[in-house]
Amino acid sequence: MWRRSFSSSTATATLKGKKWDALIIGGGHNGLTAAAYLARGGLSVAVLERRHVIGGAAVTEELVPGFKFSRCSYLQSLLRPSIIKELELGKHGLKLLKRNPSSFTPCLDGRYLLLGPDKQLNHSEISKFSLADAEAYPRYESQLENFSKFMDLVLDSPPPESVQHKSSINEKLKNKIQNSVFWASCLRHVSSLGQKDMVDFMDLLLSPSSKVLNNWFEADVLKATLATDAVIGSTVSVHTPGSGYVLLHHVMGETDGDRGIWSYVEGGMGSVSKAIGNAAIEAGAHVVTDAEVSQLLIENSSTVCGVTLADGTEVHSSIVLSNATPYKTFIELVPHDVLPNDFVRAIKHSDYSSATTKINVAVDKLPEFRSCKLDHPHAGPQHVGTIHIGSESMEDIHSACQDAANGTPSRKPVIEMTIPSVLDKTISPPGKHVINLFVHYTPYKPLDGDWQDHDYREAFAKKCFTLIDEYAPGFSTSIIGYDMLTPPDLERVIGLTGGNIFHGAMGLDSLFLMRPAKGWSNYKTPLQGLYLCGSGAHPGGGVMGAPGRNAARVVLQDVRERI
Repeated sequence: MWRRSFSSSTATATLKGKKWDALIIGGGHNGLTAAAYLARGGLSVAVLERRHVIGGAAVTEELVPGFKFSRCSYLQSLLRPSIIKELELGKHGLKLLKRNPSSFTPCLDGRYLLLGPDKQLNHSEISKFSLADAEAYPRYESQLENFSKFMDLVLDSPPPESVQHKSSINEKLKNKIQNSVFWASCLRHVSSLGQKDMVDFMDLLLSPSSKVLNNWFEADVLKATLATDAVIGSTVSVHTPGSGYVLLHHVMGETDGDRGIWSYVEGGMGSVSKAIGNAAIEAGAHVVTDAEVSQLLIENSSTVCGVTLADGTEVHSSIVLSNATPYKTFIELVPHDVLPNDFVRAIKHSDYSSATTKINVAVDKLPEFRSCKLDHPHAGPQHVGTIHIGSESMEDIHSACQDAANGTPSRKPVIEMTIPSVLDKTISPPGKHVINLFVHYTPYKPLDGDWQDHDYREAFAKKCFTLIDEYAPGFSTSIIGYDMLTPPDLERVIGLTGGNIFHGAMGLDSLFLMRPAKGWSNYKTPLQGLYLCGSGAHPGGGVMGAPGRNAARVVLQDVRERI
C-alpha cells in the first residue's frame, strides 16, 4: 500500500530543517523515478507534490463512490523494462494485466475487427475485409518491431548534447568521447538495418501516417484502427507529415518481455506511481503531498539554491529537478530576467496545444455491441482491449481533426474506449464497470462555447455517449456517473500546460536534440543546478519513466565530477 514518508502536519518542519542534496518538483511518475535513482545513489531527496495524491497523470482516483478511475493515462506498455527491473517494481506492488485481444473496432454495417497478439486471430479477422491485408499485416508488425529495437538505445540514453557551460579541456574531451560512443552505437544499429530498411525507417519518420498505412493496406477499417495510434494525444491529422513516427508506439513498448503488448495495471495507473514511489521511499527519499512550489530560489542570477512553497516555506538545495512542464518550469517558476532571452523565446513558443478530452464513466453493465454479439455470458473478447468508436476510416479521423482546426469540437468525435474492470476486479463493484473514454478532437478554446459552461460541457459528453449508443444501444442509460477532463481541466487539475498530455508536442521538430529546446536536450538548463526530468525532456511523453531515469543519471554523474 502507498504511504507518505511523513505527514503533512510535520512536512514543513522536516523540509525546512535541513539542506537537501536534491529536490524534485512534482510527484508524477517521472519525478518519482528520478527520486528513486537519486536516493539509491546516496543523495538525500525530497519530492514536492502539489496535489493531495502522487502520480501526476498516472493516478488512480475514486471519482464515483466504489469506482476507481485511471483519471488521465489509462494503459501501460511504454514503462522502460530497465526501470521495472532495477527498481523491483513487482516487489513494490506493480501487477500488469495483459490484454488479449488488444483492440476491437465495431462497424455500423454490422461487421467488426478484432486484433491482438494471436497471429491466427489477426489473419482470420483481417481476412474478413482483405486477404491481401491479412497477409501483409505480420510483415508490417515485424518491420515496426525491428525499427523499435533501434529506438531502445535512443530512449534509454541522454541525448549527445554539446557542453553548455564554461568547462575545462578535460570536460570537453570527455563530452566528445561520450557523444562519439553514442553515435558509434547508433551507426552500428543503422548498419545492421541495411539500406532498404533504413530508407523505410526514414519514410516512416517523415511521412504522414495515412501514406504509410495506404502503402501497406487497402481495408479502411484496418487502416483507421492503426491510424489512431498516430494521432493519440495530439492535434494532428493522419495526413500530417511526421505523424507516421507515432505508429512505432504500436510495438515500441512491452509487457513482461512481450513486445507490443499493452496492459492494464491492477488498481489503475496510480499503481505504477505507487510502486515507483514505494521504491523511492525504500531507498530513503521523502515524498510530500500538498506541497506546491511557487518559485525557484536563485542566487547570483545563475545558480539554483532551492524553492519557495506556496505557503512561503523555503526549502534549500543546490540541485532541483523539475517534473513540471517546460513552460511551468521556466516561465512561471523561474524568476523573470534570469534566463537567456533566446531560451525563454524557445520555451514560450513551443507547441503545448491539445485536442484531448478524457471522460471517466461508471456504468451498471457492459456495453452490448450491435455488431458483435458473441456467446459470452459476461465479458467477451470485444470488451478486453481498446474499442475504437467513430473511426471506421482514416477520413473519419481527418474530418474530426478538421472540425477542431476550425475551432469547434469534432461533430463526430474519435473515441478510444477501454474497460479495465473486465480484467481488474479491484476497481469497481461486482457486476459494474469502469470505462475510460479518450476523446479527440476538442480545442482548448472552442469558438462555439466555453468549457467552463456546464451546459456546453454536458452537451459534448452527451454527444460522445450518443455516438457510442449507435454502436452499443443502451450505453447512455447504463451510466451511473462520469467525470470529464477537457484541455483546460487537464491544465488546471493535473498541471499540463495547454492540456497537452506529453508536456509539449511530439512532432519531429520537438524530439531528441530539439526537446525541450535546441542546445538543452540533456536535462540540464541554463541555470546551474536546475534539471528537467519530466515528459517535456527527451524522449518525451507517455508513462515511460525514461526522462526521470536519464535525468537522475546525469545528475549523479555531475555530482561525482564535483567531488
